Amino acid sequence: MIGGHPSLTKPSQPDVAIVRLVLKATVASLEIKKPIGKWEKVAGESYSRITADPETGMPGGLGLATISGLSALMQDNKYRQVFAKMEGR
Repeated sequence: MIGGHPSLTKPSQPDVAIVRLVLKATVASLEIKKPIGKWEKVAGESYSRITADPETGMPGGLGLATISGLSALMQDNKYRQVFAKMEGR
C-alpha cells in the first residue's frame, strides 16, 4: 500500500509506486505512472466483473495479463515482500 492504494513499485525504488489500483465505490481502476509523473488510467471494471484466477490469484477482468511486463513486476514485488519478511524488515 502506497498513498492509500494497492501498488507495485520498481525493484530499484521500493518506495515509489509505478502501478496502482484505485478502488472507488463501484469500480476498480488500474493506473500506470508515466515517465513525466502523471498517472494514466489503463483499465477499469466494476467489482462484480473482477475475479481471481484460481491458480495464480491474479485478478481477471482488468486486463492485467495483457499489459507487457506487469506479470514480471508483480512477481518481483511478491518476492521482495517475502524476503523482507524473512530478514525481519
